[in-house]
Amino acid sequence: MNEKILVVEDERAIREMIVLFLQQHRYQVIESEDYQSALHKLAEKPQLILLDWMLPGRSGIHLIQYLKKQEETQSIPVIMLTARSAEDDCITCLNAGADDYISKPFSPKVLLARIEAVLRRSYALPNDLIDIDGLVLDRQAQRVSYQQCQIELSATEYKLLQFFMTHPEKVYSREKLLDSIWGDDIYVEDRTVDVYIRRLRKSLEPYGFEQYIQTVRGSGYRFSNH
Repeated sequence: MNEKILVVEDERAIREMIVLFLQQHRYQVIESEDYQSALHKLAEKPQLILLDWMLPGRSGIHLIQYLKKQEETQSIPVIMLTARSAEDDCITCLNAGADDYISKPFSPKVLLARIEAVLRRSYALPNDLIDIDGLVLDRQAQRVSYQQCQIELSATEYKLLQFFMTHPEKVYSREKLLDSIWGDDIYVEDRTVDVYIRRLRKSLEPYGFEQYIQTVRGSGYRFSNH
């Protein structure tokens, strides 16, 4: 076990406790105390990030949002560590893209179990290959298939499906989808999202996956097989 973990925590005592505990369990550990230093530490290519919510500079939520926009970091799993334990806070973290959420104070043994569980999920398939109920998205080849039959998608449909499949079970507003798919620098109306959702559903319909893209009334869209 030699996975590299980035610990982003501004409280020195907590950070040192986590670092020592992880090193005792043979993890490689990188330390960071704020948003900016965490950005620099990403160059060391961690396999997982333990992230405090409240950080000097910008919040942990902002860091997750940054990670998910960058191709080289969007697949790094993130576990949020925070004293904020309300249900709405948990939902905010998960919807931002966190893979798990642990409230402070926490048991080191529980933290270790959560880390191992998240790493197992992230290694279940190669990072370039996502398989949900037989719908396979190959990020390296930028190809989508079902039972070895390629599904023809436009470039935008592919980007939209890739975003959904890498963020399943989470609700995203039209504004969030616009920002993630089209970016901040291009002006696109909200209704454009609805148009591409319809197109993507139509493309997936022959394979029985159109219902995986669910409309959440008043909130946006979610990709789910439930």
